[in-house]
Amino acid sequence: MSTQNKRKVLVTGALGQIGTELTPALRDRYGDGNVVSSDIRSGEAGDASSEGLFEPLDVLSVESMNSVIEKHGINVIYHLAAVLSAVAEGNPQRAWEINMGGLYNALEAARRNGCSLFVPSSIGAFGPTTPMDNTPQETIMRPRSMYGVTKVSGELLCDYYHMRYGVDARGIRYPGIISSGAPPGGGTTDYAVEIYYEAVRNKRYCCPLREDTSLDMMYMPDAIRAAIDLMEVDPARLKHRNAFNVTAMHFTPGEIAAEIRKHIPEFEMTYDIDPVRQEIADSWPNSMDDSAARDEWDWKPHYDLSSMTADMLKNIKDKKGKGMLEKM
Repeated sequence: MSTQNKRKVLVTGALGQIGTELTPALRDRYGDGNVVSSDIRSGEAGDASSEGLFEPLDVLSVESMNSVIEKHGINVIYHLAAVLSAVAEGNPQRAWEINMGGLYNALEAARRNGCSLFVPSSIGAFGPTTPMDNTPQETIMRPRSMYGVTKVSGELLCDYYHMRYGVDARGIRYPGIISSGAPPGGGTTDYAVEIYYEAVRNKRYCCPLREDTSLDMMYMPDAIRAAIDLMEVDPARLKHRNAFNVTAMHFTPGEIAAEIRKHIPEFEMTYDIDPVRQEIADSWPNSMDDSAARDEWDWKPHYDLSSMTADMLKNIKDKKGKGMLEKM
């Protein structure tokens, strides 16, 4: 049996945006019986993340997390449960409780049970004093959102658990993630998901960010592959752990609208700026330097704006043809 087939994986927050696509990818790779999905809520019928092995799990209970790990013999945890940026600003106290309390419990569970741990960080960990263009792997990190504060704190906590206890914790600073597989979950960059759905539904979209707001982005298939590739790389290669800059493309709302018009010429875009989301977006980098990820674990994206747009519109049109858009 290969090392990969010996992996017994737990995914927390499996019904969120990343989890709904990461879980099936992990099952394809390691086998249905070796991947346990979990979430505080139950999935709907047909939800790929809750099919197969599924455990209801509140990440604020370390006892429950340990119980699931022991029950299934887990040795790898993908800890995805979190409150995202825009939602976190509406209830920052709850965001701290879930994002940091849940991570602490995941680290403790990993320490007690000898698990390796994947923890997604974010472009939100940076702030307005960070270099905005080609943002270095190691740089000033003083975010002005609660989400960003939890991400910086989480990176430091993961580093501490690695240094103090030897926990094999690894992470990625994701840019905005675009997916046709799950509805937006309260992130600042959700406009870049919504715009595709509205282009297919109504051929128009009202954007909450300025037309010239440039942000790093990544298509979900690349985000999933990055998470799995990082967790499979030989740890001896890693000089960094929490967390690697990764990126695939950067564009503005105006540029994504222009790309959509190549496929839907009548598409129209208007703007109604959300001051909370705009302030968060303005504090994030325009582009990140991901050379450390490329050097240490051979990271390379497969999608750019053009290929992503074509694939997104195709997938959403397929859903529309099957009558699935009304449910999203």
